[in-house]
Amino acid sequence: MERRKAEAMAENLSQGAYRANNWDVPSVGAVTEHATIGASIFIKGDVSGKEHLFIDGMVEGSIHFPDHRVTIGRSSTVKADIHAREVVVMGTVQGDIHCGDLLDIRDSHIQGQIVTRRVRIDDGAFLKGSVEIQRAEKETREVPKAAAVPTKPEFAVEPAPAATVPSAMTAARLRNPQKPSPRTYKSWRKRWHGKSLDRAFC
Repeated sequence: MERRKAEAMAENLSQGAYRANNWDVPSVGAVTEHATIGASIFIKGDVSGKEHLFIDGMVEGSIHFPDHRVTIGRSSTVKADIHAREVVVMGTVQGDIHCGDLLDIRDSHIQGQIVTRRVRIDDGAFLKGSVEIQRAEKETREVPKAAAVPTKPEFAVEPAPAATVPSAMTAARLRNPQKPSPRTYKSWRKRWHGKSLDRAFC
């Protein structure tokens, strides 16, 4: 029994490393250490953890390893829903499989609904149910908003003062200037030293 278990585990590790080269390296990498449920162990309930899991016994309930790989051995029987990053099935599974990356179906028997991003099915595998392939989630990058360009301050333009239109009386005075009074005429004449000012007022 122990020899068969060791052979199954060695086959899983070797084939997993070989397939990793053909599948652009699985997200969880090659499995070197993992928890094991032996062939003589029967678990009924929820199984969860934060490490890789190898099942060689029987499990009924649910299996939850969202960030790691779950491997179903050849002699194992699982009646549970499986949630894992990667799933390798070599035995019998009755339940839904939700795989975050790669589902590797080898010489196995699966009955249930499958949701995964990638799937590989070997010859001789039996599958009854539905398969849904989901696209990888694209990383959304927030585009920084463009900085607001400061606008030039708007200055209020004051309208130019309206030109004053001279009145009719002012216009008449400009056309016909009046002669100064005799007193003003004498003072101007003294200022200009006797120069004739008659011409300026004619």
